[in-house]
Amino acid sequence: MMYLALAGGLIILLFCGDLLVRGAVALASRFGLHPLVIGLTVVAFGTSAPELMVSLKAALEGAPGISLGNIVGSNVANVLLVLGIPAIIYPTVCNQASIRRNTSMMVGSTMIFVAMCFTGMLTFFDGFILFLLVLAFLGYSGYRAKMSPDDSLDDELDDISGLPERGWAIAAFMVIGLLGLPLGAELVVEGATEIARRFGVSEATIGLTVISIGTSLPELATTLVAAFRKQADVAVGNVIGSNLFNILAIGGITAMVVPLPVPDEFLKFDLWVMLASALLVVPFAFMRATITRLAGAIFTALYVGFIFTVFHIS
Repeated sequence: MMYLALAGGLIILLFCGDLLVRGAVALASRFGLHPLVIGLTVVAFGTSAPELMVSLKAALEGAPGISLGNIVGSNVANVLLVLGIPAIIYPTVCNQASIRRNTSMMVGSTMIFVAMCFTGMLTFFDGFILFLLVLAFLGYSGYRAKMSPDDSLDDELDDISGLPERGWAIAAFMVIGLLGLPLGAELVVEGATEIARRFGVSEATIGLTVISIGTSLPELATTLVAAFRKQADVAVGNVIGSNLFNILAIGGITAMVVPLPVPDEFLKFDLWVMLASALLVVPFAFMRATITRLAGAIFTALYVGFIFTVFHIS
C-alpha cells in the first residue's frame, strides 16, 4: 500500500497540477490579462503547485526532511537530469535572452538559501525574505520583458493545450485541481514516510530522490519532447525558472507557515550538491555555449552518482 500511495499521490499531483494551470490560464485569459502577466504569475506558480503542496504537507506533519529534500532534490534533478538526458538526444544551445541575468539570480538565490540553512532553522523571517525575493524577481522580469518584449512567453502559453473555454469547464478544472493537490500531497507524504520507516532510511533521502524525481517528471517530459523536435534549448530557461521558484517561492512559503529545522545531512552534503549543480550552469550560460551530448552524459552520470551517494550515507 505504501508504494501505491506514493505512486498514486504523484499521479494525482501531476494530473491536478496540470488541470489547475490550464484552468487558471483560461480564467486569466478570459479576464483579458496580458500574456506577460499570465506567464510570470499564473503559469509560474501553477506549475510549482505540486512541489508546494508536498513541502507544506510534509512540514505540517512533522517531516521537514521531506520538505527540504523535495526542494533540494528537485533543483539537483532539474540541472543534472532535466538538462542532461535531453542533451544526450540533441545538444542544448544556451543562448536564450536574459540567460546570464537569470542564471546569476538562480546562483545568488541558491547561496542565500544555503546560508540560511546553516543557521540550523528556516524561520518565518527567512521565508518572508525568500518570498520577497521571488516577488522582486517577478517584478523585475516583468519590467524587462515590457521594455524589451519578445515572443517567449506567448510561445510558452501556446504550448499549453486543452484550455477549457466554457465557464463551467474552467471552474471544474480549477476546483478539481485545488481539491486534488492536497489529496495527492497527503498520499505522497504518507507513502514516503512509510517507505522510509520500512527500509530504515531517512525521510530526507526519500524527499531527495523518489519525490523530487516524481515532481520533476513534467519538466523532464517537456524537455524530452523538445529534444526529439530538436528544440532542446527551451530546457535551460525552464530549469532556471523552476529552480528559482523552488527556493524562493516554495521554500519561502513553507518556512512562513512552519519553521523548518535543517537536518545535519543536508549541511554536510546535499546543499553543497545543489549549489554545485547551480554553478554548473554558469559557464554554459555566460559563454552562451552548447551542452553537448558528452556534457549531457556527464550530467546524467553525476545525477546517478548523487542518488547512489544519498542512499549510501543515509
